[in-house]
Amino acid sequence: MARPQFSERGDHIASHEPIRVSRYRGFTRANHWVTAACLMVLAISGLALFDPALYFLTGLFGGGQTTRWLHPIVGVVLFVSFALMFVQLWRLNLPRREDAKWMAHIGDVVKQNEDKLPELGKYNPGQKFVFWGMSGLIILLIVTGVAIWEQFFPGLVSIPVRRIAVLVHALSAVAIILVFIVHVYAAIWTRGTLRAMTRGTVTGGWAYRHHRKWLREIAARDNKGPAE
Repeated sequence: MARPQFSERGDHIASHEPIRVSRYRGFTRANHWVTAACLMVLAISGLALFDPALYFLTGLFGGGQTTRWLHPIVGVVLFVSFALMFVQLWRLNLPRREDAKWMAHIGDVVKQNEDKLPELGKYNPGQKFVFWGMSGLIILLIVTGVAIWEQFFPGLVSIPVRRIAVLVHALSAVAIILVFIVHVYAAIWTRGTLRAMTRGTVTGGWAYRHHRKWLREIAARDNKGPAE
């Protein structure tokens, strides 16, 4: 049997009415929400440590000392959590030929003229941008974060290198917050998307409208049956 190009293990079409298509397993959903929670904690605590005007945010974590201790620990949890997600999803987020066509019709994407867009696999180019953007930025954040984590890694790098690491860390943090905002906005803007990460399923109509190649592959695989 040929290796699936657009779907992953666990994706299937329910046989009852109304038709529901399984999009994310329970483990993947839990992994996603742990990652999202870590990002939110890091964003708030990072902003609190970034500027004195935002220091009042440390009150959400029990004060400045607790925030200074908590921020890097949660950063490590984020890295591990996202690494688990990366292992699951990287293959389906690789660029494909139809992605360029989708981007060329970005006006129709905004207007939601789905009939004028190419058929897509499990993820569209916007989702792939978020995935790879998060991947690169989290690597930058963990590397620079370790470099400036003097409590556990004193003297790991020289002072000039640490200064550069602080700057890169701050810029990467701003960038990942912006990417996270785009991700949340897109999930709310495309109706039916949040259901995938809360219940694990989407409607058959949603799958056909937004990710037709993914749906076709699942349907073809399900019709072959377990014997094949």
